[in-house]
Amino acid sequence: MSPGVDALRRAIAAYGERPALQCGAHTLRYAGVDQAVAQRSAELAGLGAARVALSLDNGIDWVLWELALLFGGRICVPVPGFFSPAQQRHVIDSAAIDTWIGPPPAWLADAGFGERQPGVFQRRPPVAVEVPRGTVKITYTSGTTGQPKGVCLDGEAQLAVAHSVSGLAQACGVQRHLCVLPLATLLENIAGVYAPLLAGACVVLAPLAEIGIHGASGLDPARLLGSLDAVRPHSLILLPQLLQVLVGAAERGRALPDSLRFIAVGGGRVAPQLLRRAEALGLPVFEGYGLSECASVVCLNTPQGRRIGSVGRPLAHVRLRLGEDGEILVRGARMLGYLGEAPGAGEWQATGDLGHIEDGFLVVHGRKKHQFITAFGRNVNPEWVEAELAQQPAVTQAWVHGEALAQNVAVLVPRSADCTDAELEAAVRAANAALPDYARAHRWLRAAAPFGAANGLATANGRLRRDALLQHYRAAIAALLSVPADEVRA
Repeated sequence: MSPGVDALRRAIAAYGERPALQCGAHTLRYAGVDQAVAQRSAELAGLGAARVALSLDNGIDWVLWELALLFGGRICVPVPGFFSPAQQRHVIDSAAIDTWIGPPPAWLADAGFGERQPGVFQRRPPVAVEVPRGTVKITYTSGTTGQPKGVCLDGEAQLAVAHSVSGLAQACGVQRHLCVLPLATLLENIAGVYAPLLAGACVVLAPLAEIGIHGASGLDPARLLGSLDAVRPHSLILLPQLLQVLVGAAERGRALPDSLRFIAVGGGRVAPQLLRRAEALGLPVFEGYGLSECASVVCLNTPQGRRIGSVGRPLAHVRLRLGEDGEILVRGARMLGYLGEAPGAGEWQATGDLGHIEDGFLVVHGRKKHQFITAFGRNVNPEWVEAELAQQPAVTQAWVHGEALAQNVAVLVPRSADCTDAELEAAVRAANAALPDYARAHRWLRAAAPFGAANGLATANGRLRRDALLQHYRAAIAALLSVPADEVRA
């Protein structure tokens, strides 16, 4: 057991009768967590489980099984509920899973699994897949291609991040954290479970549907706001679109709990204007940045150091530098390697993101591979423009393209079917007001349908499939700009 993992185990044992995990009316104290984890560890040993797919909804059981796997040095593979059946099958086969914990999907028996005890299924994996030494978690990133990619992590990297986040949470007096994101998401797993447990705080859990989260992008705002009222948490971790819901509700006069002390937002670019709106409402919102390859959080704004437009300063365990082309490089906590690929060399993890540093604060420009160059030779990161567009009340999704074009074109998904073209035009004007001329959406199109996994225009967790969008809208962009279709290219 690594020093970091052992410190978490000892913390859980030391906090005794403090409330640790709460789900509805059920509260499990730290002493009870210690006992329940030990029981599950014995079950896993008796089953001979080595590589375990964890496919449970948010709840106490998820945390207990995951801790048992971590403390036992067994490989945990969280299976996101928003993955398609084909993606889930890819996960269990690529990772050579021998044990499945959770409700059985329809295809599980065809994959060779049989029930060993209630909710636990096992098989003999068809092929043994090697993983880097020390791997205790394989987290799958949905990325922008069809099949998710496995990131292999050891316990020390995960707990280094958790320790840094825990210290910040303690400084803010956080004693009750509500998990809003799926626990299969590395960010919530580490910053929303490990970090509070290290600090002796209470982690409040509920099935995602009760909180109002459905699949990758479905949301019931009333349920989410009701959950906040019921729990009165001190901290939350939100994606930008969830923050948009909270800010919009507060602007319409909906009171939010005054218990909130720290709302972390990440997982995508956050428009500075949205953060300023949150600030004007008195919401304690702090943008951060991280990636699975660095065991989640890398930088975070805090009450002691906050700069809107940046993703904050590096956490205590992290060192940053920039490559010659502006790529962000990270040293501190990093993955052991991608599943099925040779481990990367050196101490520094290349992030694939471009950025710069201002007075110790990291400013992220966007993905290196997404940057386009206009016909006038200007480099544009479309995520910057898309974030400004998507924070407008009339727009729910935006894709921006301008490679080698004299004008950048935005394809917009309206927030509601009755949204008029005049409202979309006003949204584009408002977003453009915050952008330099070369980065603005000079022309725009109304999307035929939302970008989603069903039509292949976005991944299961909402990341745009840019190549697919270009292929889908190439002819429409060419017609809008009155240029040949072959001039609209990647």
